[in-house]
Amino acid sequence: MDNIKILNKTANEIEFEIEDESHGVCNALRHILMQDEDVEYAVYNIDHPLTGKPIMTIKTKEGNPKDALKRAAEQLKADSESFKQLIEENL
Repeated sequence: MDNIKILNKTANEIEFEIEDESHGVCNALRHILMQDEDVEYAVYNIDHPLTGKPIMTIKTKEGNPKDALKRAAEQLKADSESFKQLIEENL
């Protein structure tokens, strides 16, 4: 996720566009974010399946949505590493 463009930001909500990503990463982040007790909602949309860029919105009950995104990204990274290790050990 090298290219993130902030579209809108308030104290408890952030909307951003993610270049060169698809449903896979966005849905995984959304899933992790929705497990966070501080997050009210996390959604994303891709307008066109071939040319659209994902736009994600995160709204928090408490705390900074950017911090919630950082926590979710770290969790996704850890989960990916665990999955990679599992594959390497069993294949």
